[in-house]
Amino acid sequence: MMTDKGAEMGRNGPGSPERDKDHASGHDVRLPGLDAFSGKSELSLLSGSLSSRAKFYAKLRTRIKKRVRTFSSNGSRIVKRGMDVCGSLSAIILLLPLFIVISVWLKLDSPGPLIYRQVRIGLHGRPFPFYKFRSMFIDSDARRAALLKENESKDGVIFKMKDDPRITRCGRFIRKYSIDETPQFLNVLLGDMSLVGPRPPLQSEVAQYTLDDRKRLNVLPGITCIWQISGRSDIPFREQVVLDKEYIRGHGFWKDVLILFKTIPAVLAGKGAY
Repeated sequence: MMTDKGAEMGRNGPGSPERDKDHASGHDVRLPGLDAFSGKSELSLLSGSLSSRAKFYAKLRTRIKKRVRTFSSNGSRIVKRGMDVCGSLSAIILLLPLFIVISVWLKLDSPGPLIYRQVRIGLHGRPFPFYKFRSMFIDSDARRAALLKENESKDGVIFKMKDDPRITRCGRFIRKYSIDETPQFLNVLLGDMSLVGPRPPLQSEVAQYTLDDRKRLNVLPGITCIWQISGRSDIPFREQVVLDKEYIRGHGFWKDVLILFKTIPAVLAGKGAY
């Protein structure tokens, strides 16, 4: 005689009439606790799906922001280059009569070439030929070492001397009004310089730079910048670096335009130029 438990198992066991009846009627027979286990699995899958989707959208947002920054940076460079080309070309055309007068005066004043060519350090430490009207006698570089003890620059990195004996009569005039710098519009056209940016240093000056000073080399050097409209050579080198870094952090089209407009009265005043 079968026990109650055995009878129950017999009724519900494999091949039992009740179980076959349930299968035949379409009812799903689950083991106890299976529903709870299935619910947890579905919740885990849903959570994993949401997490993957969140990661995907986070990566997508990062990529979009990067593309926008790249596009904005490229756009700024294109605008700045366009302004450099148009501005320097216009300046060369407008100043052509002045160039002729200065060339004649230079030839009559002292022997030597009209244009002084010097190697300067540009963007990311790249050397380039730097042009300016010759304002000194042709042996000026050879005499520089003997005058180093007379350097009036407070920091000693750059060499400045108000009554430099190497400067010619014509040179004093063109230096006072920065006319000697006008051939650098050609450097701007060639892409070695910009209208606005930190002044390009000599290799000997870069050799004395600290890591912080080298931040000046992170942008194209320029004909004028903040310290050129704030006192020019009267400003010590360390303050020049501070002002250059201020420009690098916040440079843009309208800031460049403002600096260019402020350069005109600064040049005409002739203050701090020697």
